[in-house]
Amino acid sequence: MGRYLIRRLLQMIPVFIGATLLIFLMVNVLGDPVAGLCGDKACDPATAAQLKREFGLDKPVLEQYLTYMGHLLTGDFGTAFNGQKVIDLMSTAFPVTIRLTVVAILFEIVLGLGLGVLTGLSRGRVLDTAILLLTLVVISIPTFVTGLVLQLLLGVKWDWISPSVSTEAPFSELIVPGLVLASVSLAYVTRLTRTSIAENRRSDYVRTAVAKGLPRRRIITRHLLRNSLIPVVTFIGTDIGALMGGAIVTERIFNIHGVGYQLYQGILRQNSQTVVGFVTVLVLVFLVANLLVDLLYAVLDPRIRYA
Repeated sequence: MGRYLIRRLLQMIPVFIGATLLIFLMVNVLGDPVAGLCGDKACDPATAAQLKREFGLDKPVLEQYLTYMGHLLTGDFGTAFNGQKVIDLMSTAFPVTIRLTVVAILFEIVLGLGLGVLTGLSRGRVLDTAILLLTLVVISIPTFVTGLVLQLLLGVKWDWISPSVSTEAPFSELIVPGLVLASVSLAYVTRLTRTSIAENRRSDYVRTAVAKGLPRRRIITRHLLRNSLIPVVTFIGTDIGALMGGAIVTERIFNIHGVGYQLYQGILRQNSQTVVGFVTVLVLVFLVANLLVDLLYAVLDPRIRYA
């Protein structure tokens, strides 16, 4: 396990460098960061040259990237064009998005796994068909439509929730936004769990457990569910980073000042330092989540051994 962990950590280094380099090139080459500093009017050449010198944008892109990576090793993610440190923006944005992601993941685990097990054990029945149709409808509806409808009904028409989340963004206000963010992934988890449960239910080890007279609950929890969770854990693990990075729409609808909000503002104002800094952290989240998922395989299935 130790050798495998070291090897995986070493493999993450070139992946991280390649991903951040690609992001850096896309943000700094495909757009003009200086254009966002001058508002609607174009900058005059003298002002544009001064701004480029001030933010180091007059240097070659590769040199800018190496400078950025050097600062990154010291915990310096750069300075936004408004003079605010990117790390300060992260300190306020990431806790909010982490809470929102935790709520979304809980919905995926509790509802997704629960409905998946229920439909997997009753495959072909009316309940199974109804839940499959419901998940198909959820997958077909865009997230922004689901968010706007729930905001209109629950927040405006029925006044059950606040239409917009407060600046503190407590867990109690993130329940509906978390459900909106997790809606599509929840439907996929349900269908994935159902398929895995239905396939493993016909396995020899399940028939052996039934023949030995083991209690039904123990067969489901200790044998069937545990062996069926590997593809589900893989999906949920990779979905953590996707939820944090894909929360732009949900955070915009419910006015949540998290990572998605900061990324939207950075893209809108062509603030390359903010965009690159936040996406760099999201890349780390993806890498760490994938590593944890791989390590969980051995916990779920003792037959898996890491060399």
